[in-house]
Parts: sequence; structure tokens; C-alpha cells
Amino acid sequence: MEVLSLKELEYRIDAVRTRMIVVGKLKGLGHPDTIKSSQELDILLNEYQKIKAK
Repeated sequence: MEVLSLKELEYRIDAVRTRMIVVGKLKGLGHPDTIKSSQELDILLNEYQKIKAK
């Protein structure tokens, strides 16, 4: 994963979270697209936490 600034990570986290919510409402929480967004969000949140912990 590329190195991102905190602001860039915050922007991506917000965008992926919003996408996940929309897809979840349209297709359901168990749909592969919703799960994919959730996994992407997990990765971004983990990266954010790593940077904040430094």
C-alpha cells in the first residue's frame, strides 16, 4: 500500500465508508461488493491507526 498522509487517509476512509453504506443499503450487508468495501475500509483504518500511534 502506498504511503498516504493522515488527511489523504481520512478522505479515503470517508469515501469508502460512504460507498460501503450505499452499497449495503442497495445490495444488502452480505453482498460481495459490501464485504469488499468493508475489507478495504478495515485496511485503511488499520493504516490510519498505525500512523496515529507513531
